[in-house]
Amino acid sequence: MMNTRIANENDFESVKHITQNTIKTVYPKYYPSGAVQFFSDHHSDERILEDIKASRVYLIEDEGNEVGTVTICGNEINRLFVLAKYQHKGYGRALMDFAEQMISKENDTIILDASLPAKKIYLLRGYVATAYNMIKTDNGDYLCFDVMERHIGGKEI
Repeated sequence: MMNTRIANENDFESVKHITQNTIKTVYPKYYPSGAVQFFSDHHSDERILEDIKASRVYLIEDEGNEVGTVTICGNEINRLFVLAKYQHKGYGRALMDFAEQMISKENDTIILDASLPAKKIYLLRGYVATAYNMIKTDNGDYLCFDVMERHIGGKEI
C-alpha cells in the first residue's frame, strides 16, 4: 500500500539515492552528458539536506520500499523523482496529487520546472509553460527546460 510521509534526516541517503539514481538512469535518454551532470550537481547533498531540515521533502513508500520523493517549497513543486523500476505504476501521479493538495491549501497557483521527460505529464495535468530556459553547462552542452504553472483558483483539488 502506498504511503507518503515527510522525510527526516535519517532519510537523507534514501532521498539522495532516489534523486541521483533517477537522474543517472532516465535523463541520459533526453539530455546530453553536460546537462545530466548539471542536474546531478544541482541536486547536491547540501540542497537535499537543507530541504529535509526545513521539512519540505516527502517520500512515497510501497511495501516498505522508498520509491519516490518530492520537495514542496511554498507554491513550487521541486525534485520530483521516482526510481526507474517503479515508474509507470502510479507513484509519480500519487506524488503530484499529494504535492498539489498540499500547495492548494494556501496558494492558487502551482509552479514547477519541467524537464523533458516530465513535460507531457504536466501538460496533461493542466500546467502551461510560462517561460523557457536554456543553461549552458561547463562542457558546452545546453540544459533546456520550461517553467510551468497551474492555476487552481484557491480551491483545494
